Amino acid sequence: MELPRPQALVPVSLHRQRLRQRGYDQALELARPLGRALQLPCLPLLRRVRATAPQSELDAVERQRNLRDAFVARGPLPAHVALVDDVMTTGATLHAAAKALRKAGVQRVDAWVCARVP
Repeated sequence: MELPRPQALVPVSLHRQRLRQRGYDQALELARPLGRALQLPCLPLLRRVRATAPQSELDAVERQRNLRDAFVARGPLPAHVALVDDVMTTGATLHAAAKALRKAGVQRVDAWVCARVP
């Protein structure tokens, strides 16, 4: 069975403050070469509108609360996208990002991650 192919890759965005601290955007660094290899556009459709505490310091409930309304999507938006992130632990970041994309009109959001932490 072949799954439908997304129309674009959307890296999970960092807040500008965290980007300055880190010096690079790990999701964007993963999404760009992946997009080239798959011949899919890499679109910065998500904006992190508020700084949040580092997820690694929080439990599952706190992670969800921490990311509530942290993302806004801006378009034009394709109907089907794949969110790209480096690591998924509880899925709170991907859930919050997908919620913002769906709220803005994206019909299908897939999640592509490099690692899953149990």
